[in-house]
Amino acid sequence: MGEEKRTRRALVTGGAGFIGYHLAKRLLTDGWIVVSVDGMTPYYDLALKRCRIEMLQKSNAFTAHEVMLEDMTALTDAYVAAQPDVVVHLAAQAGVRYSLENPRAYVDANLIGSFNVLELVRNHSPAHFLLASTSSVYGANTILPFGEMDQTDHAMTLYAATKKATEVMSHSYAHLWKIPTTAFRFFTVYGPWGRPDMALFKFVKAMLADQPIDVYGQGDMQRDFTYIDDLIESIVRLIDCPPVAGAPIGSIDSLSPVAPHRVVNIGGGHPVDLLGFIKVIEQSLGRRAKLNMLPMQPGDVRATSASAELIEKLIGYKPSTSVETGVQAFVDWYRSYHTS
Repeated sequence: MGEEKRTRRALVTGGAGFIGYHLAKRLLTDGWIVVSVDGMTPYYDLALKRCRIEMLQKSNAFTAHEVMLEDMTALTDAYVAAQPDVVVHLAAQAGVRYSLENPRAYVDANLIGSFNVLELVRNHSPAHFLLASTSSVYGANTILPFGEMDQTDHAMTLYAATKKATEVMSHSYAHLWKIPTTAFRFFTVYGPWGRPDMALFKFVKAMLADQPIDVYGQGDMQRDFTYIDDLIESIVRLIDCPPVAGAPIGSIDSLSPVAPHRVVNIGGGHPVDLLGFIKVIEQSLGRRAKLNMLPMQPGDVRATSASAELIEKLIGYKPSTSVETGVQAFVDWYRSYHTS
C-alpha cells in the first residue's frame, strides 16, 4: 500500500476578518486543517467577527486563537501548535482613512505584528508564506493599469506605507532564509460578510435607512472592485505556485533577482466609476440614493486599476465577477444577516 497522504495545514492570520473568514472556509472545504490567529480588535463590530468564527468552528478541522500579533509569546504558542505547511498573513490594521486618526495602530499591527510573523516563519519554515498587501502601495502613480513592476515609493497614507514596508521586510527574509514568499496586492475587495467601514456596506446601510450617502471626489473616482470569491480562488491557486528564485516566467514577472519572492496584483483590471457603482446598488436595492457630494479626502487616490497579466500567467485565472452580480450577492447577504 502507498503512503497515506498527509492533510495539509494552514495558519491564517486575521481569520475572523472578511477575507480571512472566506479563505478559511474555502480551505476547510478543500480538506485542509486551518488554524486562525486574530486579535479581535474593536476597529469594527466584534459581533460580525465572532459570527464568522462561530461558523468556521462548525468544522472539527478549524481552531481559533484570540491573539494579538504584537504578543510574541502567545503568537509563538499558536504557531507552534498549528505546525503549518502554509502561512497566509492577512491580519493587519486596515483602512486608509482611519490611518489619519490612529496611526499608531498601523505601526503596532502592520509593522511589529508582521515582524513577529516573519520571525516565526524564519524559525519554522513553511513551504510557502503568503501575505496581504494593497493597491494603496501604488500611491501617487497615475499611469493605469498598475503593474507589479511599477514604482511604489510615493505612499499617500501611513496605511500604504506600512503595507509597502511589510512587502520589503518579507523580501529581506525571503532572501536571507530562502523562504518562498508571495505578496499579493488587493484591489477594493467586496462581497458577503464584508467590512462595515467599506463603501458598499456603508452605502447599503444608509440607503436602506433612507439616509444620504457621502460621495467623495464629487463622484469622479474609479475603483477596480474585486469580488471576494474571485479573490479567494486566486489565493488558493497561488498557494500552489510558490516563487522559485532564478526562474522568472517572463519580463512582466516581479520575481526578485535575489530571492524566492514575488509580488502579484489580485484584480481584474476593469475599474468602475463611483457613480456607476452607486447606480448598481440602487438597482439591487430597488431604491434611489440621496447623494451628499464631497471633495476628495486626504490620502485618497482618483483611480485604481490592476494589471492582471502576471496573475493570469501564473495561475490561468483572474477576477471576472461583474459588479452587478457581486453587489446583488452582498445585498442579499446584508438583508439576510440583519433579519436573522
